[in-house]
Amino acid sequence: MAPATFVANPSETPQVSKRVTVQALVESTGLASIPSNYSYSSNPNESAASNPDEDTFPIIDFSLLTSADPHQRSKIIQDLDRACREWGFFMLVNHGVSKSLMKQVLEGCNEFFNLPMEEKMEFEGKDIWKPIRFGTGVDVKVEKFFFWRDFLKCYVHPHFNFPNKPKGFSEVAEEYSKRTREVIKELLKGVSESLGFEESYIEKAMNLDSGSQLFAANLYPVCPQPEIAMGIPAHTDHGLLTLLIENDIGGLQIQHNGEWFNVHPLPNSFLVNTGDHLEILSNGRYKSIKHRAVVNNKATRISIAVPLGPSLDKVVSPAPELIGGETGRPAAYLPMTYKDYMERLLEGKPCLDHVRIPVA
Repeated sequence: MAPATFVANPSETPQVSKRVTVQALVESTGLASIPSNYSYSSNPNESAASNPDEDTFPIIDFSLLTSADPHQRSKIIQDLDRACREWGFFMLVNHGVSKSLMKQVLEGCNEFFNLPMEEKMEFEGKDIWKPIRFGTGVDVKVEKFFFWRDFLKCYVHPHFNFPNKPKGFSEVAEEYSKRTREVIKELLKGVSESLGFEESYIEKAMNLDSGSQLFAANLYPVCPQPEIAMGIPAHTDHGLLTLLIENDIGGLQIQHNGEWFNVHPLPNSFLVNTGDHLEILSNGRYKSIKHRAVVNNKATRISIAVPLGPSLDKVVSPAPELIGGETGRPAAYLPMTYKDYMERLLEGKPCLDHVRIPVA
């Protein structure tokens, strides 16, 4: 995904000239309107987001999932199953990742995005497999407009890759990546049981010891016209589960039963969503839910998404135990390696629809 290229002059139609991040664009003087190539026309059938009933959005207590009390564990696994089936999103509390570590990694992201342009551009690149990649917007070959965001994407497992600046950020990010990976693997034990398997089923089947983990930090600067810009349009995630934190500035919206809802995470919680490959593995029992990031004209939002997926060479298809037999259900998805899936997805090609087998 190549950075946007234009002169930041709100009084004229932007011309392609030099590399400019959204952050640099916002910090330029006199920005009263956004350049035309950032203007996003939403689907007229898409409704505005509303706030969900506080009693309906799922909350999972991680400490009960790791409880030695079999009754508590059984109940929370049922709650986890319901959250994955009905919402595809839930808030995770009492997860054991320290408040200070979560704060440090958000601060580190802020410091990275505030580095001088030339230092950040050392990590710029179009190659989706580049271990460390900084960028902005999106390649216009993929989309007709640019996203209102800058990003840092690093592959942090099975090999840890990260910028060496700002000082100390890499060490914090490595610890955060390790801890979030542990949390996801524990959640997947519960998911395995909710699908009727033994707890290590998904970990073994998806080769998670060499699983692909991404650290994706997004910066959504203040936008003078948030009603016509978009941080990230509606999409699903490619992995099994994704953990997300933000800097207390709202902006995440999820789709539930055809309607859009704002998400307001509890303090020190993770937002967790099911990804495409959990949908595929569960043969459609769990759905990969669309979500999007909107922007605002008051404060800069930072979010960090950490998806964990299978090993890149793993051919993923519905679990054999969920096909035929007592279920009577045929396979609903074609097999594909995780790497091939990601390459199609990151090149802007529809993928989940590509592997989904139409119902006869």
